[in-house]
Amino acid sequence: MKAPASALADSRTPDENFPVASWLCPPRLRAPITAIYWFARTADDLADEGPAGAQERLASLAAYEQDLQACFAGGTVSSRWHPVFGPLRSAIDAFALPQAPLAALLSAFRQDVVKTRDRAGYADRAELLDYCNRSANPVGRLLLHLYGVADAESLRHSDCICTALQLTNFWQDLGVDVPRGRFYLPARDCLAHGIDPLQPDTWAAHPDTPALVRDLVAWTRSTMLRGAPLAKRVPGRAGWELRLVVQGGLRILDRIEAGGCHTFHARPALRARDAGALLWRAVQM
Repeated sequence: MKAPASALADSRTPDENFPVASWLCPPRLRAPITAIYWFARTADDLADEGPAGAQERLASLAAYEQDLQACFAGGTVSSRWHPVFGPLRSAIDAFALPQAPLAALLSAFRQDVVKTRDRAGYADRAELLDYCNRSANPVGRLLLHLYGVADAESLRHSDCICTALQLTNFWQDLGVDVPRGRFYLPARDCLAHGIDPLQPDTWAAHPDTPALVRDLVAWTRSTMLRGAPLAKRVPGRAGWELRLVVQGGLRILDRIEAGGCHTFHARPALRARDAGALLWRAVQM
């Protein structure tokens, strides 16, 4: 799974869109954000890294979820992931973190294990959105909880931003994901462009793939823009962090389009020279 998408990735590993105590993050929130990150990062590795088979991965995720439940119930967690659940328990106690978003993330990780090498992939956009609702949106909701923002409109906007960041990552990484058996192009969209959704090996060379990606980029941009007003509702540094994240996602989408939507052959990415443009756009928000 793509690392969960959310507010701003200022300190990240190359393939992630998750904030790890960035310099704009309020200092008192750096510890709980880092604890949430390592919870998700470790679960991601259980689902996706190393030589383990599907059943072993699912068993590890089940044991991981038992430790999560014990963490919330005040029980004893196993020693296997103590470096993860020790800080997470402290964050739960100090900030009353909700359990449901963390459990939703594990649901998405389990789905990744099952979906890997499943050439059926995702039937349509609705099914892909359901996945994003569990793989990305919970992280945004956890961050809003830490920021003390809980109204329904803000939650909806956060979901839009997180979903758009997740989708952006999918379209950005087609050339990386498809060879690894990660198929995120919705089958219904493929068929609408005359592309066989059951033949992913043909997608990179298909003449209509760029048009398909262009349609998906337009959908993703509209989703991001629906959530963008949240940046004005989140207070202080976090609001500026969110502005930069929104503009970073939009700039990646621009890069995909500028490259002819050929992301099977070239992966667009943000560079240091983009910083000025991102800051200017953030101020214009």
